[in-house]
Amino acid sequence: MNAGSAAVSHENLNHPRSLSAFRTTRLLVTAYLTLSVLTVGAVVLLRNNSAMVTEAVWVRTVIVVASALLTLSFTLRTSKGSRRAYLRLRLVTAIMLVALVVIAALPGAFPVWLRAEQGVCALLLLGVVLIVNGRHVRSLFARA
Repeated sequence: MNAGSAAVSHENLNHPRSLSAFRTTRLLVTAYLTLSVLTVGAVVLLRNNSAMVTEAVWVRTVIVVASALLTLSFTLRTSKGSRRAYLRLRLVTAIMLVALVVIAALPGAFPVWLRAEQGVCALLLLGVVLIVNGRHVRSLFARA
């Protein structure tokens, strides 16, 4: 195993602050995934309403579900001490947060209902970004 994929010590991962950070991150990411999947379900149900569901809506919602699945995978691996998963979690959540905020803020590009959903997803990811970039979690994955 190379230094980039070396795991964090179990002692540090089991610290109460670490457990709390990982638990909260998993909760937020699970909520993000759940909301994203429910949104694709709504898109399927509303597929015959061209004002509510455009091709861009289909593409956007599927991309968000895919990113949410990856984010959950990175979250679970990070909580087990994977430095690579931690780096990927930080990158994906930051990139998706920016993308979600842009989508939510763009008037007319997407239906209001989708922009609202993207805003809620952004709030969930903001919580993740704040936790995984916080001092305690960063210190767990700092190289010695």
